[in-house]
Amino acid sequence: MLRGPYKTVALSSIALTALISAVFTLPALAQKGGIDRWQGDLSSISATDWNYAAAAHLLERAGFGGTPDQIQALAAMPLTAAVKGLVHFESANNDHLPPFEHSGIHDPGLEPFPPSRPATTELAKETGEALGVKVKPAGNRRLQPVVNKFFYWLRASRLETNRVNYWWANRMVASNNPLQEKMALFWHGHYAINESKVRDYRKLLGELELFHEMGTGSFHDLMIAVAQDPAMLSFLDAGVNVKGAANENFAREIMELFTMGVGNYSETDIREAARAFTGWNYVDLEFVINEEQHDDGVKNFLGHSDNFDGVEIIDLIMEQPVTAEYIAGKIYRFFVREELSPALAKELGDTFREADYDVATLLETIFLSKDFYSAPSVGSQIKSPVHLAISTYRKLGLESVPGVPDFNRATGALSQSLFRPPTVAGWAGGRSWMTPGLLLERGNFARDVLFPDINFVPPDRVNGSAEIRSVADRIRQGLDITSATQPSSLVEGGIMAESNMLADRDEEFNTRYGSFRGWQMAIEKVIPIPRHTARLNLSKMLNERGVENTSEAVDYLLARFMNVQPSSSTRSMLINFLDKDLGTSSITEAQSYMEDSLRLVLHLIMSQPEYQLG
Repeated sequence: MLRGPYKTVALSSIALTALISAVFTLPALAQKGGIDRWQGDLSSISATDWNYAAAAHLLERAGFGGTPDQIQALAAMPLTAAVKGLVHFESANNDHLPPFEHSGIHDPGLEPFPPSRPATTELAKETGEALGVKVKPAGNRRLQPVVNKFFYWLRASRLETNRVNYWWANRMVASNNPLQEKMALFWHGHYAINESKVRDYRKLLGELELFHEMGTGSFHDLMIAVAQDPAMLSFLDAGVNVKGAANENFAREIMELFTMGVGNYSETDIREAARAFTGWNYVDLEFVINEEQHDDGVKNFLGHSDNFDGVEIIDLIMEQPVTAEYIAGKIYRFFVREELSPALAKELGDTFREADYDVATLLETIFLSKDFYSAPSVGSQIKSPVHLAISTYRKLGLESVPGVPDFNRATGALSQSLFRPPTVAGWAGGRSWMTPGLLLERGNFARDVLFPDINFVPPDRVNGSAEIRSVADRIRQGLDITSATQPSSLVEGGIMAESNMLADRDEEFNTRYGSFRGWQMAIEKVIPIPRHTARLNLSKMLNERGVENTSEAVDYLLARFMNVQPSSSTRSMLINFLDKDLGTSSITEAQSYMEDSLRLVLHLIMSQPEYQLG
């Protein structure tokens, strides 16, 4: 339930038929103004065009949708106030949201974390210590505690990242500033970093908090902050970008993906920019510039010549008109629609640049515009997996993300795992979200919310690797470490070859056992994710709205959960299904047993192609 500027307005003042009628008009929202006149028009809609349907569209795109109460509260506000309240939000609105609770898994001795297990054991051999763990002075497997610690941190950081994902998902569901979370999701896809490369949940969390704090402010300032952020510096190999041997990864991605787009710079510009960023690095969670590694010579970049540093390179990039157009266009495609004409792209770029790259100003222009509410823009966006999950929970009226089904596993099965984008370019989005197989998975997600899996096993408490499971099983059977960690192919007829049984006597370390112990040590320390199921009562939901028959029940569920309404034949199918499953068309007569039937019909609704659109 929204608080702050979105105080609940009782739906009892709105007739059920009026609510359904308003939402059914969503795809034709702009018909009154004329599709041709509204599409591509950045001028504001009038106050008379602002209604429940428009508010539902705005809340779906500027956030993740909401309940009818929340939509009506937004619609009750004047148009400009509604948009300003979403865009220029106050952080105090979210005082009810707790900060992330760390499990306490990081030890100071872990920094700087070596790039690999071999690098870790070599360091231990050379210095007698690594990761804050000393090498055993004598005995078998003298390096084993070091190896265990290496794998511990990899496993613990991965599990803690999953908890960060849940913390963020809960913010998306419960936030009174939905645009703050939606904008953070946009920047996460724009500045895509991967947990498997960064290997430190603290850095990932730090970048997310950066997006929360600066996501609707100055893009110029955000670009500098991200360029100096340890997560991005780690992900793009800043540590190997030094004077005399500049690494181009960082400079290339800044221009290609983060600011100007392909084709608006030369290979020389990349090489010269890379020199300007030499020496940029981090120590643990702090940005540093190693002056002795920085190339302070003259660079030739985008037609300018001077001894530029990294910040000055970014300043020059911001002076390019193509930068404003590229970023404004990407923001537009995320919030409005994929198709963007050259004329509209230029107008958006001009607006963004004239606003000195203020993201909030650009968003306010978009959310007030006729184009945003035009027929091609409404109900035409395929929801990303994260958007699908969060909007489902918000429309159900939940206050937190259920632990069953697992949020990370569910969104991963739908091809979007937070902090695990497929490439540095993030997720392709759009039609890539929708295949026959993924549509089936989306239906399965809905069913797991409405009918939780009784065989559910928390993935953060069980390692899914067959290799680790076999090690655990063999140790429980009494095998020694070496025998328990041998590949199955070396076990002949269920009995370990004698030569392998003797190997346990002389090892510096055992990698498979280190991986096994790493998981054990991580699970001991990482706080478990709460595993409650969704608290649902669809029967109460309909009773509170005065629904009397199956036709009204289906219409209410369609109005509440669907942004794009299905065909009349689909509606008839749903009503017939509910009639048959209840054995009556009277909701009053079915009061004592209708919950499962309502959940079944809602599952059918959520499995429809139209449910995937926002």
